[in-house]
Amino acid sequence: MPTSLRAAVPTDAEAIRAIYNVEVAGSTVTFDLVPRSLEDQVAWIEEHSGGHPAIVAVDNTDTVVGFGSLSPYKERPAYFTTVEDSVYVRGDQRATGVGLQILSELVRLAQSYGYHSVIARIVGGHDTSISLHRRCGFDIVGTEREIGRKLGRWLDVVVMQRMM
Repeated sequence: MPTSLRAAVPTDAEAIRAIYNVEVAGSTVTFDLVPRSLEDQVAWIEEHSGGHPAIVAVDNTDTVVGFGSLSPYKERPAYFTTVEDSVYVRGDQRATGVGLQILSELVRLAQSYGYHSVIARIVGGHDTSISLHRRCGFDIVGTEREIGRKLGRWLDVVVMQRMM
């Protein structure tokens, strides 16, 4: 389990990118189809500051083993008080509590920033992520059927929500 969580900084970009791009290339947990470049990842970190933070979980050598973020849910102003979470954990660190630690901190941050709700959009069938979100107080509020296509399959998205 990581010894600490901290705000992501530009020097974390390569480690975050390495974790994320594995999922882009080989899984359906993200609907991105093109791996991120280092420049893309640095820009993403810069966009996730202030009220929409990105955090990293690091081990005792300050090696990034997972990351998460809060993002605007929608662009229109009436959605301002709702955010969407994302959590990714390096493959060898799964089932160690890293994801729970990251998501718990994202929920705490959302509360401290005064958000009213957090939305999770999880690919259908990703029971580990659904279970993680349930443990952090999220409820399933709907399913979007066959909303995406990746790796030759139509994919559902399970929508979960936690009210603050």
